[in-house]
Amino acid sequence: MARLILWAMTLWLGLTGAVFAEPRIALIVGNGAYQGVNGLPNPPNDAKLMAATLAQLGFKVTLLADGSLEQMSAAVSAFGLALREAGPETTGLFYYAGHGVQSFGINYLLPVDAKLSNAADLGLVAIDAQSVLRQMFSAHNRTNIVILDACRNNPFTEVRDLGDNGLAEMAAPTGTFLSYATAPRAVALDGADGNSPFTKALAAKITTPGLPIEQAFKEVRVAVLQATGGKQTPWDTSSLTADFAFAPAVDSGAGDEAALWASVVASRDPVQVMLFLRAYPKSTHESEARALLAEVMQKEVTKSAETTKVATVVDPAEVAAFEAAQAAGTLLAFQDFVAAYPTSSFNEAVNAEIALLGTAPRAAATPAIAPQDGGAIDAALKGQIEAADIVFAGPLAIGTSGMVGKSIEELIQTKPLYSPIEGLPKEAWEGQPCAACHKWTEAALCDQGKFYVKEAAPLVALTQHPLGGEFKLTLKTWAAKGCR
Repeated sequence: MARLILWAMTLWLGLTGAVFAEPRIALIVGNGAYQGVNGLPNPPNDAKLMAATLAQLGFKVTLLADGSLEQMSAAVSAFGLALREAGPETTGLFYYAGHGVQSFGINYLLPVDAKLSNAADLGLVAIDAQSVLRQMFSAHNRTNIVILDACRNNPFTEVRDLGDNGLAEMAAPTGTFLSYATAPRAVALDGADGNSPFTKALAAKITTPGLPIEQAFKEVRVAVLQATGGKQTPWDTSSLTADFAFAPAVDSGAGDEAALWASVVASRDPVQVMLFLRAYPKSTHESEARALLAEVMQKEVTKSAETTKVATVVDPAEVAAFEAAQAAGTLLAFQDFVAAYPTSSFNEAVNAEIALLGTAPRAAATPAIAPQDGGAIDAALKGQIEAADIVFAGPLAIGTSGMVGKSIEELIQTKPLYSPIEGLPKEAWEGQPCAACHKWTEAALCDQGKFYVKEAAPLVALTQHPLGGEFKLTLKTWAAKGCR
């Protein structure tokens, strides 16, 4: 089902006064679940990745996934209104991933409910890309950026007058930067790993501190050429009249650190605190920053609870686990936190971190705990677990002595053998039932197991699980066979 999601609260960084000189507003659209033409698996993923990345960079982001014509029209109109109300110093950004076609030199972006038998009807069933430019230009703001990852193919092969594959080059109104995933009239690749090569490279490059937009897209072009073996060349055209960088330049001087810390304290924004800790991991304000982060996140949870009339308190173990993941700063640490706390109030910020870190090459995993939990699993036992018929409520026939005869449902009520998060203080987990620590449910464990299915087998074995490596492999096998 199509959903219009407004990314606000923690994802609106509150940095516009302290780091970014201008308000930043973005509309992100990713269409893949087409009803009348072939679907595309990656655009919704691409849109989510861009939304999380831009939110980290100070944009107030609206994300529309699998939008209908009515929803896309409303979103574009609201985007234009937001730009006009924000003032002339605003930076506007429109990103679209999905099917795009051209007819008589005009580009159209296809909603998921688009149906077409005659090219003359395109303006009635799709969004004219120029209409987006008109909305942005009507704001008379300083900088506008349009990014189109929409050149995958022509889905209406039987309709005449749709022109060649790909999009036509558009004129950039003054103050506009236009970027295409590939050259005009050429076809872009959708990607085989969950994201298009263009968007994956883009999300990685624009987070570089102080990198001018022109240089960022040049580096994107090089990265995509390398990733596609020269088959795809991103294209851009610019009429910008002001300098622009997605991420501010970082100066590690003590004066800058003090100024940034002062702005963090004034903002009391959790994501801004996280960014400070990332920029200055050895700061003299580290302990204050972590205490402030815990305080403001608790207040957000309390505020939400008061709104819904539900009393909610953040588990100290959960706070400690979040701080440990933040201190580690690795993709694996954040992924393990979400797996351990799938309903955590911290997960909006954690998922944004995962989106950013997921665009970078992953470092080799190293055992985080004793060898008996993972790397030393006997090969024969490993094979038996992977071949076993495992159901959630049924007794296990394979595993350690503490597992055999018990079901997954029963095991999650036992006490952990190892820390759920590397570096978590022993007093935060030892002696507590795993279900209490992790709020495990059958659905949450299934999601956790599916995550393990996606990981390389050695990584599944080497990274820790509070119930041990054999249990982790059991979850992986259970999920691989449908979470019965």
